[in-house]
Amino acid sequence: MIAEVANALGDEDTSKFLAIEAGTGTGKTIAYTIAALPVARACGYNLVIATATVALQEQLIFKDLPDIRRYSDLDFNYQLAKGRSRYLCLYKLDQLAQGMDQTSVMSLYPDEYDAGASQDWAAIYDEMLSAVVDNQWDGDIDSWPTALEPSFTRTITTDHSQCLNRRCPHVTSCAFFQAREGLDETDIIVTNHDLVLSDFRLGGGRILPDPESTLYIFDEGHQLPEKCLNHFARFSRSGRTLNNLNEGQQWVSQHRASLIEHDIRPETLDALEGILVDLLQQSREAQALCWQLLTELPAGQSDLRFPFGQVTELLREKASELEVQWRQFSRRVEPLAALAEALLDESDAEARDEWEGLLNDLQVMLARAEGQQLLWESFACSEASDDVPWARWMRHYGDDSSIECYASPIFAGKILEEHVWSKVAGAVLTSASLTALGSFDHFMQKSGLPSDSRLCRVESPFDVSRATFIVPQMESEPSHAEAHTTEIIDRLPGLAESQLGVLVLFSSKRQLNDVAEGLGATWSRKLLIQGERSKADIIETHKTRIDRGEQSIIFGLASFAEGVDLPGAYCSHVIIAKLPFAAPDNPLDAAHAELLERDGRNAFMELTVPEASLKLLQACGRLLRSEQDEGRITLLDRRVVTKRYGRAILDALPRYRFELD
Repeated sequence: MIAEVANALGDEDTSKFLAIEAGTGTGKTIAYTIAALPVARACGYNLVIATATVALQEQLIFKDLPDIRRYSDLDFNYQLAKGRSRYLCLYKLDQLAQGMDQTSVMSLYPDEYDAGASQDWAAIYDEMLSAVVDNQWDGDIDSWPTALEPSFTRTITTDHSQCLNRRCPHVTSCAFFQAREGLDETDIIVTNHDLVLSDFRLGGGRILPDPESTLYIFDEGHQLPEKCLNHFARFSRSGRTLNNLNEGQQWVSQHRASLIEHDIRPETLDALEGILVDLLQQSREAQALCWQLLTELPAGQSDLRFPFGQVTELLREKASELEVQWRQFSRRVEPLAALAEALLDESDAEARDEWEGLLNDLQVMLARAEGQQLLWESFACSEASDDVPWARWMRHYGDDSSIECYASPIFAGKILEEHVWSKVAGAVLTSASLTALGSFDHFMQKSGLPSDSRLCRVESPFDVSRATFIVPQMESEPSHAEAHTTEIIDRLPGLAESQLGVLVLFSSKRQLNDVAEGLGATWSRKLLIQGERSKADIIETHKTRIDRGEQSIIFGLASFAEGVDLPGAYCSHVIIAKLPFAAPDNPLDAAHAELLERDGRNAFMELTVPEASLKLLQACGRLLRSEQDEGRITLLDRRVVTKRYGRAILDALPRYRFELD
């Protein structure tokens, strides 16, 4: 692998792109670091290593890179780069710790602050502030000693739209800006896919170094296309939009006198209020149109996907009006934000707090307006031909205030080609599972890598024959959900009886819960169920139980099928409830399949089966995590041996010992 990475990045006459599948135990981190770092230095390039998870970032920073530096002849430094949302915002925390109620700033964050009055949260705010003041905490959310709820974390973090940047009174102590200092002089920057994609979406070089002089390593590279689609998707929720517009009206009314005092003409504020009134009316009309379409769905169905992404004519016309009005709203708010920024520079200490709050509010208004404008722009142009086809859909959760509208590109390949691959000095994508059905074709299509990219597979050094892949006789198939669940409940005690550490993977949360409930109280004491506690807590508790000689069984969904390391006795049996086919109601997959079928192609064989093969390979990879590991993988789904496509899925698996009955 060292040779493949070095040749790809260092050979001036060939492609600078490499997709390399490297099995568990290969030593991917050692290989790409030792190969890429000398090339980057020789060419005067930066080196960015991007992972998909916080856990792998921490492993790189605290274990792998220190070990490589210690035991190799390479002398280098490295630094972790995370997004703003992974760091404390001192500006927010200072306000919260002072016990501020619903001020103008907080009113624009209703989803974040509803529970902020909790006494438990107030105590944590005070504790955090004291830790920062006493230099006992650097503001890195991931290093806080206790687990934090996501809803709590949102109250003390910010993003690029809310951040006051260099205008913030706490900028010299800001954890985010302190973490960014020295990135340009760092040999290796460790970050995540999301931050890299955010940087490219802003044009590149805004958060991380200039991409044209940077080599990228995308570890867990199989996740990059999906994360790319998430970054370029657009979204709007009806109830939240109307609330934000009402609060916008209140904000203008509340600050009118102060703004007029600073030479903002009343006519300007009147025009802004007029646009807000129009936006409220148009948004209510759009809400009514969407609700009418959703109420026409069959009973029990809450999602409406538009065939080939083309929304109805009436909704398209309304979207066009909304797009124009949101654009006008932004044009009215931008001069106010510029004024607030200028006055913040000129203000004395007494007035500074006021202008900081105003600027923050206006920045949030602009960010939300941009999101609305992009969503409705996509709906408005849904009939236009596009090189990047889009999926568009709506859903609701019971009433018209819960309507959600979505638009997303269907393929990440062209987006990555345009925004990433065309700009970087070189890139390596690696993972234990890049191929599907034994081929890179599926990944190349999804990732948009240049056609002349190098492709390589490096086998795991582990002896895969130490694992037995079992498909037992079953009386039911997953298509008969109730019977299949009942049979799993009957079989599971016997399958798990003799092992200490067992990982049971489900494709459906409903089936997971039904099986857990069906096993009864005797088994429930042994179960650790995803959703009832954090992933980290489940893994820690599981290991503690095994170390005490107790049996422990993890019930997990897709997130436990990859990136989970349970070597030895921590996992000697992986039980997979059924082949991990994507949910049939996934709007993006359905839109992709629709395009394939329009062209006379078999969507099931070209899309569904390769994705299931890839996910099954990831799930099986939870078993053998060291050279000494052995155990069993049991798949409770006979389709892998009874259906035509099953042979292709089995052939793509490592050469386990197979017991297929």
